[in-house]
Amino acid sequence: MAGNRDIRKLINTKQDVTEFNGAPSVGGMSDGQIAIAKSSNKQLAIYRKKYGKLWKSYMSYDGNEYVDKRLMAEELKFTRRFTDYKVFTHNFTDDLGTTEHYVPWNSNLEAVTITSTGTDTTGFLAPYKMTLHRLFFRIDTVSQQADLTFKVKRVDSGDTTTDDVATFEYTATISADTTMEVKRGNFDNTPVISAGNLIGISITPDADYNQAGVSNAHFITSVWETEILI
Repeated sequence: MAGNRDIRKLINTKQDVTEFNGAPSVGGMSDGQIAIAKSSNKQLAIYRKKYGKLWKSYMSYDGNEYVDKRLMAEELKFTRRFTDYKVFTHNFTDDLGTTEHYVPWNSNLEAVTITSTGTDTTGFLAPYKMTLHRLFFRIDTVSQQADLTFKVKRVDSGDTTTDDVATFEYTATISADTTMEVKRGNFDNTPVISAGNLIGISITPDADYNQAGVSNAHFITSVWETEILI
């Protein structure tokens, strides 16, 4: 049986936990106080005020962990899957006229198909599920306005047919030497490609924006959300 001295010690070290409706504040808690709170659609969090600051740690019921800001670690190791963002360069030099062209992935050679012999530079074999997040482009010569139709296409494994996945018509003003952007949400469908399929990105102007008739430089960069399975 515990003696009076042990009982007094337990009483003096007992810490009350306060339930909050909403997030606790530094001014609303005393030093050393502990509180538990859950905001709408957020995880349960435990708070402790110490040294004049409010410390917080999330609790999980499903194994998912969240951080509010920056995650810092000396080493990260993934054992099954993670989502990453990959950047690709598609620069080339050509006079597109009004013909659909597929941009290159690993060279500067664009083409009008992605499956014919000699056009292997315009298709990218997706190793994982990939979704186009952003497309940036810049043209060095614009002598006439034109609308540009961007398409994300795929060729399924075991097939040679090129299928449309998502389309966006860029109708804003195009200017020489000016960076322009196409976002994921601009497309009429989600621009996603399954693992094992070829990806193609095409551009089709509705007018010849380079009326000089000579090849001009196109600088294109794409950013892809990639679900990597280990």
